[in-house]
Amino acid sequence: MSLTGTAFFYTLIAATIVAVVVTMVTWGAVRGPKYLRGFVRLSLIGLCQLTAIAVVAVWINNANGLYSSWGDLFGQQDNAGVGVTGDAANPQAQAASFTGGPNGFQRTVLHGAASGLTGEVLVWTPPQYSDPQYRNYSFPVVELLHGYPGSPETWLKGGGMPGPLTYLMAQGKMKPAILVVPRINPNGVNTDCTDVGNVRNGTWLDTDVPNLIKKDFRVLGDSHAWGLVGDSTGGYCATKLVLQHPDRFGAAVALSPDDFHGDPTVVRDKAVLATQNPLALMKAAGPQADVSILIATTAHDRWSTPANAQALRAAAKFPVTVAQPIVLKDGGHNWGTWASLFPVVFPWLSQQLDAPQLVQPAAPTPAPAPKGALPPGQVGAKPSASPKASGKPAGKPSVPPAPGLALNGTVTTPTQTHS
Repeated sequence: MSLTGTAFFYTLIAATIVAVVVTMVTWGAVRGPKYLRGFVRLSLIGLCQLTAIAVVAVWINNANGLYSSWGDLFGQQDNAGVGVTGDAANPQAQAASFTGGPNGFQRTVLHGAASGLTGEVLVWTPPQYSDPQYRNYSFPVVELLHGYPGSPETWLKGGGMPGPLTYLMAQGKMKPAILVVPRINPNGVNTDCTDVGNVRNGTWLDTDVPNLIKKDFRVLGDSHAWGLVGDSTGGYCATKLVLQHPDRFGAAVALSPDDFHGDPTVVRDKAVLATQNPLALMKAAGPQADVSILIATTAHDRWSTPANAQALRAAAKFPVTVAQPIVLKDGGHNWGTWASLFPVVFPWLSQQLDAPQLVQPAAPTPAPAPKGALPPGQVGAKPSASPKASGKPAGKPSVPPAPGLALNGTVTTPTQTHS
């Protein structure tokens, strides 16, 4: 029986009712020594509590998509039987079989050639992608990073994707973009999207997942066509990845991100944590880091304080752009808060990204350089990676933009500053 299925949920509700009825009926009918009667009655009370707690736990899991299966819950994801192949002669070539997924997403299980990790990836294409007018256009990409614990379906069940973005695109407040929702810990081990020893979650997210999308979809290759949005741990990851790989990502939105100093209980290698937390990456950012970051949290979120957001903004230096953080007066560390921010943060992100263009789709990213080849904040970066890095206006194709891409109306977004 599926962990997230309605059958399991209603079975637990029925079991709770049965446990209560059995307790009421048998309470006075228990016979035997006093200690035995006490043991039986305590067991009946425990059974009622256990079934009630299970109902609440499954309801929370189903509402937020924290765990998508029994294997996911127990860290034993079963990826067998999914058509995943790789080309040993060409590690950049990645092939995966996509199947129909929830909410109009396509689902695949990818074996990452660069990281060696295998995990789930969900992909959604906007209506324009299959429109004949756009058949030769390449599209920008928005990667959605979930928190921990969590799964790709967290963004679907908690965030309601792709509904909010479909609405914003239809209203002209967001450019058509492809959504990609990867698992941030494909091996079940959380490392805050960092490579720690043989657990290469960072490489999985910054190389393997983008290479899959570049191979199988018409997407733009410039870093300013790739954006990241994450909540909680995913917000920390979005900030970290955009600073660590400005040649691959151009903008990031962090919703209630974890402490930017990093968590020593998650990344136990002190040297790695000291150089790869977002604050350290900000300090080490080179002239290639022409990226934009927006942070949003609430005044009373103890997991993601306003001081944490201001610390990153205070550390920003040219060419990194950090917008004035959004700090809501009310709200907690939950999807109700984050969803209320969607009408502001996603249009802001869209304004940072390139529109669909009549250009050749992007080629896969080269394999990452050997560890230590480049200083932190410049991993895999090349001076010519982004036209904007030189301080000159980015070159655009000599063809008109795709039809219907103008942003309708004015979108109020936070101001930006270079510290």
